[in-house]
Amino acid sequence: MTDASPHGASAEPLPPTPPFAGLTRVQLTHIEKKIEHWIRFGRPAQETIVDRRRRLFFYRPDSRFAFVRWTANDFGTVISRVDIVRAVGPGEPYQTLPFVVPGGDILLRVSGWSKVEQVLRHIDAVETAGFDPQDVAPDHWRHVGNRIAAGEGPRPYTADRHRAWRKRQEIGE
Repeated sequence: MTDASPHGASAEPLPPTPPFAGLTRVQLTHIEKKIEHWIRFGRPAQETIVDRRRRLFFYRPDSRFAFVRWTANDFGTVISRVDIVRAVGPGEPYQTLPFVVPGGDILLRVSGWSKVEQVLRHIDAVETAGFDPQDVAPDHWRHVGNRIAAGEGPRPYTADRHRAWRKRQEIGE
């Protein structure tokens, strides 16, 4: 019997596209006093419970979310980090990030508990000012990361900055 398909490829149709194609996947893990990954803000398009310790969140392109990771061993904290990420669409360039597939446009990356606390307090301040953190201008999150890295406090997110961001979105910038 001969096979007309090149290199032994099957003539059967490919399986349907998975329901999460084109979405960014974030794996959250919680093992008491050892590993804690959580989302501080963001609107997942889908959530899947893998088991009692792991969940998967899926984000649409251009969604923004804050991914917090904390890990400890018998001697104390090993990792404390927060990343604010913009989910990318198919074909867009991205940066890799553990537990995020394929990766994303990293707007803010901070490690060390004191700096992570500063970011979390700033997110709280953004919410207190009446803004949803995922709708804040991406440039603001870059600003926050840069100011904290320089040992300075970030400037507050204001209604004027938000209005300017919305106007830039309207003109397609």
